[in-house]
Amino acid sequence: MRKSLLVAFGLALALGSTSASAADANAGKKVFKKCKACHSLKPGKKKVGPTLHGVLGNKAAGMKGYKYSKAMKAADITWDDKTLDAYLTKPKKFLKGTKMSFAGLKKQKDRDNVIAYIKENTK
Repeated sequence: MRKSLLVAFGLALALGSTSASAADANAGKKVFKKCKACHSLKPGKKKVGPTLHGVLGNKAAGMKGYKYSKAMKAADITWDDKTLDAYLTKPKKFLKGTKMSFAGLKKQKDRDNVIAYIKENTK
């Protein structure tokens, strides 16, 4: 009984933990190289895409000075770890009509790490 309880507790702990807690911002810097051709982490610095500074916690299409797609303007999304993770998986599937042409990041670890990097570098 005790052994099965420990196994159940361990499983619950593993399933309940977020992958973001194991994220590595340093590894995320390498992943961000795929993003930086179009995005900056500096406030107000837009490129092909908007700055990602301040994106977390804000509504979609909320950065001033960038011309967003109609789909992004109409989206009722607040960017957090969960929504950003879903978007980065396959942007065009997550939000039909987005201007972002990036295919996405297949690996969960890469998404977790790049989100950690964005968070660490946009405080």
